[in-house]
Amino acid sequence: MIKTRPRPAVSGVASADRVLTVLTAFQLGDVSLGLVELAERTGLNKSTIMRLVVSLETFGLINRMSDGRYQLASEVMRLNAVYQDALDLERHVMPILQALTDETGETASLYVRHGAYRLCQFRVNSPHPLRMHLQPGDMRPMDDAAGAQALRTPFDKAKTLRDPYYSCAATDPHAASMALPIFGAQEELVGAMVISGPASRLTLERVQSLRESFCSAASRLARSLGSKTLFSWEQGATPETADQSKHSL
Repeated sequence: MIKTRPRPAVSGVASADRVLTVLTAFQLGDVSLGLVELAERTGLNKSTIMRLVVSLETFGLINRMSDGRYQLASEVMRLNAVYQDALDLERHVMPILQALTDETGETASLYVRHGAYRLCQFRVNSPHPLRMHLQPGDMRPMDDAAGAQALRTPFDKAKTLRDPYYSCAATDPHAASMALPIFGAQEELVGAMVISGPASRLTLERVQSLRESFCSAASRLARSLGSKTLFSWEQGATPETADQSKHSL
């Protein structure tokens, strides 16, 4: 017997809650649902469901069949593929981030480009009580922070990049970070690997001492994702001087 998902309370934007209530009324094993079944599962009246389904059809999430019943549409499959890709990426990323945090004592993250923002997709927080409090899903601007610089780096430039990017007080006046762009097997940008922490602890001198560990972790991740390119930063380049620290080590 299929368990019915509890109907969520309307606590956010009411119209969005209702739309999602209709969408999540579909359960494993459902080929299609009629209006009466949707009303029973959601507690919404039929006229409301019919209005909400129009929005779901517009975004390709539900199709109305010729017999008047409804079924999930192709956009749901696309979102599932995105979800599955993220799970597969997590398998590669998280052990490396965890090892990097264990070795350096600092927060390690993977950021991805999300429109005009950078999104923290994976993160292992520093064990230090003084740390930057961000979580996966949080978004930051595409500013001069090291992670944003890495996400703007095209593949050809990344190949010749001698050192990780470093920034201090770019987004937060109390934060510093170092970052490298990570590319996959097809030379596609997967994201930016980032170490971040309080500026008082993650000084330029400190990140220079962490360079080898950081570059090694970034190299392992790139290889794990199928990259065969040898980047300049993998070849033990000497960190650049402090007056260039807004751009790279």
